[in-house]
Amino acid sequence: MKLIRLNIIDADTCGGLLNGVTINFRNGLVETSSFSPLCLIGPNGTGKSQVLQIIAEIFQAVFRKYLPNEEQGTPNNQIQFELEYSVISEGEAKKVKLYRRKVASKKMDIVIETLVDGEWALVTDLSKIESLLPSKIIGYTSGDNETLSIPFFVSRAGYAKQVSENALDKDKSALPILDSRMLLIDYSTNLEVLIANLLLNPKNVREHLIHEPNLKKLRSFRCVVQLKYGSAAKSQVQLTKELQQYVEYLQRSATSFNYDAKNLTYIFDFFVQDATYQAFGHYWASGALELYSCFHKLAMLNDLIIPKQDREAFKKGVEQRRFASRLPEPMERQKVFRFERVEFISQKSEAPVDYVSLSDGEHQLTQLLGTLCMASFPNVLFLLDEPESHFNPKWRVEFISKIMNLPTTSKVQCQNEGKRSEKSLAAMQDCLITTHSPFVPSDMDRNNVLIFSKNEKGEIESRLPRIQTYGSKFDAILAECFDISPQISGLPRDQIKELMAEGTADQIQQAIANLGESPERMKLAAKLAYISSEDN
Repeated sequence: MKLIRLNIIDADTCGGLLNGVTINFRNGLVETSSFSPLCLIGPNGTGKSQVLQIIAEIFQAVFRKYLPNEEQGTPNNQIQFELEYSVISEGEAKKVKLYRRKVASKKMDIVIETLVDGEWALVTDLSKIESLLPSKIIGYTSGDNETLSIPFFVSRAGYAKQVSENALDKDKSALPILDSRMLLIDYSTNLEVLIANLLLNPKNVREHLIHEPNLKKLRSFRCVVQLKYGSAAKSQVQLTKELQQYVEYLQRSATSFNYDAKNLTYIFDFFVQDATYQAFGHYWASGALELYSCFHKLAMLNDLIIPKQDREAFKKGVEQRRFASRLPEPMERQKVFRFERVEFISQKSEAPVDYVSLSDGEHQLTQLLGTLCMASFPNVLFLLDEPESHFNPKWRVEFISKIMNLPTTSKVQCQNEGKRSEKSLAAMQDCLITTHSPFVPSDMDRNNVLIFSKNEKGEIESRLPRIQTYGSKFDAILAECFDISPQISGLPRDQIKELMAEGTADQIQQAIANLGESPERMKLAAKLAYISSEDN
């Protein structure tokens, strides 16, 4: 899948900030043979995160209309848009156009078209629509900005409602709820992502994911499922038939387990060995994403123990799409589902390493790379909102290369000009990355970078860089994307500016002794040399 163009006609959820904005993600021929992420860069307040939100809302509305069994959330039916992209369908690349716009005296509806012999043709066969849509929309956010999270929380609220209804089904005949095509990964899901990947990926992928923190393998962990969370008779969580089955699978896969009938609590301990990989591979045969989905569905039960007034306030915010917060986290000992005692084996000393001893950056890196590894199928769209925010400068410099160097573990057959050929799954996926960092675009060709800004009228604009960003110096990218020309921070820059204008020889000499190396310091030294020559 590759995004081509987005025309935002009316998007009330971001206060009209992006109304009338057209974004050309790719120009000319759309390359589908390689993984080529896109970078959205620019100052705060220029709509980058909102673009990701709008794209997620568009597909959520499309899923709800055409695949209602896979999307339970209430979509934003007011947004008007035109979205064009390329997708792999029936073994070949096809161009698709989605749009919804007002037509005089007619109800707005979502229309799907495909390009056939150079002409856009309406798709009316519902059986073909599914293959023309993304197989998964995966959102990733590492910060406190919940803009991108909104449509995913809407989807989650719809799922939670159906789980509650199914759990009350006395004869447990309700069918399992199909997984949504909307998937949000954030800091709260870190262990769900990491453990799923370290149990169900090939050995080379497992080692790659935890190589940077100098870890060798997952050693052991505990899962707790606690269905009673208070003293009141009603303080009990009812499981659907599907979730009961997951608990049974965990019990069968565990090294040891214990059940406390009084507190309705299951404790599963896992000492990871070959038999552990085999058991999880048997019960979650589809791979890491299926296991992650199991963990995440159990973790979503934690919402049920949050006070009703908080849940109602959150639900109202979800429905109105006017919130910038999430449900409060329950106390750890009260959670319906949680991980405990997660340990790894050190790559250097073979000693146990506790998960909590890793840094936020290490947590984020393993989660981010694990998220990309989990989606081992075509037509996935990744929406990554400032994914490198907790990384140190070295990891920021290496961020894109770390993504591009992930082990390719699966190949798929696709049709290419009448011939069968193998292509990496990543080549059939797309990825949008928002950032404020010059490190990301320095790893990308200028045609994969979009600079967002506001013009004099306060309108949002996007454009390609005027310079070749791939391999450019960071200061050149900062100048191009943020109009920042100084190579040093504000305080020393202002001091040097003042000294250049009015500084005495003694003042300049003292300042030079306290300044680090920079072109500005060299200018100050030249100024000192000039003053000294004048005095002589």
